[in-house]
Amino acid sequence: MNFFTRLLIAGTTAMLAMATVSCKVEQDDANMQVSEKVDVDVDLDNLVRRSYQYVAMYNVNNKFAMKHGGWNICDADTELKDHTMREIARPNNDTLYISCLLDLRKDPIILKMPDFDSKYVSLMITGYDHYVNVPMGTRLGDFDRPENLLIHTARTEGYNGEPVEGVDDVFEATGDFVSAVLRIMPHAKDPERFQRIVAQMETVKISTLSEYQGGEPKPIDDIEFPAVGERDADIFENNLLEVMQFVFNHTTFDPQDPLDREVLAVYEPLGIVPGQVFDPEQVTQIDGAKVRKISERIFAEEMARSTDPDFKETGTFGLFLPKGEITLEALVNQSVMGPIGLPAVEAIYPAITTTDGEVMNAQYDYVLRMTAEELPPFGPFWSATLYDMENGFFIPNDRKKYSVGENGGMQLNEDGGIEIYVAAEQPEGVAEENWLPIERKDENIGIVMRVYEADLEKMKTWEAPKAEKLSE
Repeated sequence: MNFFTRLLIAGTTAMLAMATVSCKVEQDDANMQVSEKVDVDVDLDNLVRRSYQYVAMYNVNNKFAMKHGGWNICDADTELKDHTMREIARPNNDTLYISCLLDLRKDPIILKMPDFDSKYVSLMITGYDHYVNVPMGTRLGDFDRPENLLIHTARTEGYNGEPVEGVDDVFEATGDFVSAVLRIMPHAKDPERFQRIVAQMETVKISTLSEYQGGEPKPIDDIEFPAVGERDADIFENNLLEVMQFVFNHTTFDPQDPLDREVLAVYEPLGIVPGQVFDPEQVTQIDGAKVRKISERIFAEEMARSTDPDFKETGTFGLFLPKGEITLEALVNQSVMGPIGLPAVEAIYPAITTTDGEVMNAQYDYVLRMTAEELPPFGPFWSATLYDMENGFFIPNDRKKYSVGENGGMQLNEDGGIEIYVAAEQPEGVAEENWLPIERKDENIGIVMRVYEADLEKMKTWEAPKAEKLSE
């Protein structure tokens, strides 16, 4: 049984994992503490589903911070991603990134941005809750002039929302620790324009409000972050309650939002509530191995669901939205498929299925065909990117060729259509730009398209191409 078959089986199996666990209630009686065991029924499936958005984003944001040197820094990636990228599943090969990891506890942050010589730029801000906000973008008329954005939370010390001279806009984030990610289409096939864009990227700066107003930066309290995991499943098994206590302490929850209320309600019986110090001796003990198994099952279900042709209608358009506009189901799916994606108005991510209904496997070659009329209804540009199915990483190859598109390189036919080949060797007569190389082995692979600023009405009826197997 191959991996994808197992995914499908897992995805069609409805399981409700219940566990009886014990929590300690401490009572002070005559200066002596007595511990009493209390039985608590925990729906572990519900626990994992309502935690997934937080676990995934905690893992991503904190691993990025560790890699790039901590918080309150901006790191500009002036080269397109390659197969060494391991911090996030399904990275893109379309845009350059500026990743700003922000600690908003003591002071608001001012993000200073230039005008960009690019037809696509967006700024996305995301906290541990994985609600996605895009306050600025070329779609909105931004980045054609220099702008300053102030970012804060409801808990940021010393700031009450007052206007600041020289600040063009203000954004209130939901978390003390957030990522502010700029995506810039680099026009990689135009070397001169590419270099101009890279130079513009290097002028992006951050400063605290205190520094911006000519003062000294406020001292930042040291803080101990719970351990990250190589995979999200590691957190689910090893330190879920510790991570969730940390997340609860640094996230703004809206009592009117049903998803916020539900996640708090799930954790309260376990001894995890906002505003307290995590104490492993005072919280409910849960079976980490069982929780991990459930998280892996949910991961498999969501991976399988993404290949369902009906998913475009039911799920694709509802991903990566702000709080109050997204369902729990969408939050789980986007956290599994690849955190830090863009909402549909910015980008659509159709997954490519096959003509025979089987998952693509590197033991075979494939072709993806589109006529000019069958190309997606894109705005600035589109792409097709190849990943391994198990981890969501680029397929390693000497050419560092992971996608077909305006930045990854492509060659249209005379009629404006295109054929994209996934093959171990370059097929005869096929343009190199349209060849995505693979290593011949038993490895499930998949193609994700990205359609930037798509015509959403046309996307509802557009049929994504299917990959055709070329060899047996």
